[in-house]
Amino acid sequence: MAGFKAAFLNEMTKLLKKKKFIASAILSIVAVLVGQVAVTAIKHGFGLRVVGSTEFPLVVLTMFMYTILPLFATFVAIDMFNGEFSANTMKITIARPVSRFGVFSAKVANVALFIAANLLFVMVLSLIAGLLFNPSSASFTGFLRIILAYAATFFPVFVFSLIVVLLSNLLRGGLAVFFLSILVFIGFIALGVVFSQASSFLVTSMFGWYTLWISETVNVFKIFRQILIMGGCGIMLFTAGYMLFDRKDV
Repeated sequence: MAGFKAAFLNEMTKLLKKKKFIASAILSIVAVLVGQVAVTAIKHGFGLRVVGSTEFPLVVLTMFMYTILPLFATFVAIDMFNGEFSANTMKITIARPVSRFGVFSAKVANVALFIAANLLFVMVLSLIAGLLFNPSSASFTGFLRIILAYAATFFPVFVFSLIVVLLSNLLRGGLAVFFLSILVFIGFIALGVVFSQASSFLVTSMFGWYTLWISETVNVFKIFRQILIMGGCGIMLFTAGYMLFDRKDV
């Protein structure tokens, strides 16, 4: 456990120093500001109230989870593996008194931390923006719905990042992994549209499953089924990724 903690802190330190972490934060701020400007312009230009203070973060989440979040989660996952192999720094990481499983788990945990931190940052930022421009519509129920929505979004995005981790350990080049990840992402979305009946088995179709948590009528069976699907996919992807990582020469 001590070895994993040291590996986790080491990977977190490297993650915080990466420019992509800062770029993600800047783009998140820009996305929230652009969204709020658009909502304010519609409100004052046409006299329409598009969303309230606790509805605006949900609008931002809908755009954020299909663009910035998976894109930078992909970048981070690639850097964690392909980046270190390309820079020949993986030898130093492996040489530490930590098992390969500990190193792999620490890297995956930091990808999860990045996704969670990004979601929390955007949630707080969009909530502040919503309260500043439309404070009268705030409610405790609205805050609860926002927290549930952002928390639920973490799981499908994390499972998708495990696909990137798998590809990162399957292919050597980071650029190849990036383009293949984009193709997988777009392909899953396209398959979900074409084969809508089987879309529940595609992780990208679950990006919007937060709506099940915040709807007036909660479908417990459907939520539980999707938890099982994501859990099963996550375990298989994590195991396959570790097996490839364990067999790699550094």
